Amino acid sequence: MRSFLYVIFFIFLFSACSNHSSNKISINKNKVVPSELQAKYQEVELVGFIHFTVNTFTDKEWGYGDENPSIFNPTQLDAEQWAKTAKEAGLTELILTAKHHDGFCLWPSEYTEHSIKNSPYKNGEGDIVREFVSACKKYDLKAGLYLSPWDRNHADYGKPEYITYYRNQLRELLTNYGKISEIWLDGANGGDGYYGGANEIRKIDRDTYYDWENTFSIIRELQPEALIFSDAGPDIHWIGNEHGFAGETFWSMMDPTKVTIGGADQDYLNTGDPKGTDWILGQCDVSIRPGWFYHQKEDTLVKSPQQLVDIYYKSVGRNAMLLLNIPPDRRGLLHETDVKNLLDFKAILDETFNTNLAADQTITATNSVKNKNFVASNMLDTNKTSFWIAQNNSQSAEITIQFNTPTEFDRILLQEPIRYGQRISKFTVGAEINGELKMIYEGTTIGNKRLLRFNPILSSKIIISIDEANNAPAISNIGVYKASIRE
Repeated sequence: MRSFLYVIFFIFLFSACSNHSSNKISINKNKVVPSELQAKYQEVELVGFIHFTVNTFTDKEWGYGDENPSIFNPTQLDAEQWAKTAKEAGLTELILTAKHHDGFCLWPSEYTEHSIKNSPYKNGEGDIVREFVSACKKYDLKAGLYLSPWDRNHADYGKPEYITYYRNQLRELLTNYGKISEIWLDGANGGDGYYGGANEIRKIDRDTYYDWENTFSIIRELQPEALIFSDAGPDIHWIGNEHGFAGETFWSMMDPTKVTIGGADQDYLNTGDPKGTDWILGQCDVSIRPGWFYHQKEDTLVKSPQQLVDIYYKSVGRNAMLLLNIPPDRRGLLHETDVKNLLDFKAILDETFNTNLAADQTITATNSVKNKNFVASNMLDTNKTSFWIAQNNSQSAEITIQFNTPTEFDRILLQEPIRYGQRISKFTVGAEINGELKMIYEGTTIGNKRLLRFNPILSSKIIISIDEANNAPAISNIGVYKASIRE
């Protein structure tokens, strides 16, 4: 009898283990995936740029380096107004031009006299970098800093001694102001300048002069969680234009051996590389005004909320980040028109994406893995960590959304679970209209977010066909929306 009971027990145990194992599945990650810092950064989508220096007072875009610090005197500077506006507009980080090409420093650097310490601002006792970081902290924003590699003021630019100077200033910024989330490095390097009075053209070898790897190691040591932006990354890369547009096809991977800071191929930057060896996020920088610094003559040329929405679709909606510049005026405040248009831009996005028309509808998918943790309904739950995935040996699938009643829509959102890599390279979207399935969109990459725009459609069924992928297709979120009447 006892032997019989043992047999029954082991049969039960084997059955339980088998059932448990059947609920497990090995998800094949791509070889190239983002770091956790990169993945979290891309999910925030919107970042703000603050261009502010002597150029604001000379009415120039690029200062020559010969400016007298006495011209820098913002009379109402309020970094909290910058941060409060950014927070209300849905931005998650601000980046300040601590030093632009003119070499003027917005902090009292001990390594140069071309700085705020010799300006009338707060009688030479001011420190705008400190005010900026404190304001960001108050409004729960991340703080990033721009430190131009080119310096048209410094006498040693172009010589080895300048690299020591540059790194000393980098250390000041990364040790005296608390947590810095991003270091932004411009690709403009070398040319004519004041250079301590030399007034000459200086050219440098962009591949070797800055010894970037050792500079990056300083950043990693002092601020291990700071992401580094440049044409070549290593964490975030320039999109290749200053219009705020990523390519229609855009991969988050690149081959760093194919890019140089200040000398990268702009088409390559604008598309990424499906065979790239490194995950380097794309960041689309654009100014709310024609220029990067404030100019009174541009007060009537501020981008409208609708223009900003279009840029959002062509940046965030194409798997990139949007870095939007809002330059303070000579008072040291964001101009009223800029603020209004920025907040109206946020309101339009909220109106459009407030209600997912596909929520609580029926969704199915072909080629799904046999596992309850990766069911099709995960695509409608708004949780970025849950997702649907096709079987490991499949590189295509079809997803169907069936509405309870005919529904009007003109926007669709698609997202991949990017922590497992970027996979999809070709897809189509069809909708059943008057009983007939019609193609409404053909696309390539998806990545973190893909936003589709088309004329309004009344339909009870949407079919998303994933036609090509480099691994088993996976989708974390699908949204169906009707655009704001203000778009």
